[in-house]
Amino acid sequence: MQAPDMNEVVGSHDLLLVTLDTLRYDVAAQLAAEGRIPNLARHLPGGVWEKRHAPGSFTYASHQAIFAGFLPTPASPGPHPRMFAARFAGSETTAGRTWVFDTPDLVSGLADAGYRTVCIGGVGFFNKQGALGSVLPGLFQESHWEPEFGVASPTSFEAQVACAEKAVAGLPDDQRLFLFVNASALHQPNWFHLPGATREAGDSIETHAAALEYIDRHIGRLFAAASSRRRCFTVVCSDHGTAYGDDGYTGHRLGHKAVWTVPYAHFFLEPGAAR
Repeated sequence: MQAPDMNEVVGSHDLLLVTLDTLRYDVAAQLAAEGRIPNLARHLPGGVWEKRHAPGSFTYASHQAIFAGFLPTPASPGPHPRMFAARFAGSETTAGRTWVFDTPDLVSGLADAGYRTVCIGGVGFFNKQGALGSVLPGLFQESHWEPEFGVASPTSFEAQVACAEKAVAGLPDDQRLFLFVNASALHQPNWFHLPGATREAGDSIETHAAALEYIDRHIGRLFAAASSRRRCFTVVCSDHGTAYGDDGYTGHRLGHKAVWTVPYAHFFLEPGAAR
């Protein structure tokens, strides 16, 4: 997937980054092919997800890499030029179309470039309830987390989108925005997103898929808010996958293809994108 010249994007566009926490590539690709995530699929180039490799096997590691400019890497031999990169001597993935920043992370780099940086947290690494859960949201000028945004909430994404809408509405029209949303709905537990599923039966590939369908039903509101003021460059990806008994593995923070293989897309949202 060819990236735009980010030196032309940064400074002129708003930016939206959505991480669909724990989303597996195979599930995402299947749902797109079956027409089960129409609101996402209409923005995917060619209607399909790009297969990529995650920069980490669990949320904290992957987001530290993403916020340093290391988005998921195309699942083909490289090198692959990056869209964002810290100035670093000898970097083999910094190219002419890369937006280079002089701070330790992308978030502060965008803040230095005049962006308002806003985090809508999801999983526990964004909950600000302890030192570890404060590291990632602490990179942002403004960060939000409530229990309603967390993994145990059946309406987590709706609550996150409402928070994002409020944050965008409160900005001056001329203020550039970097909005980050970590969607927690796919993370375990997700059984409650599938009608008829039970806590006792637990999570499965099917409940994982139902959680993605739930996100799709509401993501149009997020896209509309992010593009309500000007054209918005958007990245939607997973930070890592998760295993549901694959080859005997369950969960993530492990080296299995179900964890390392993730869906990715970037695209532009035109001003006033329809919900």
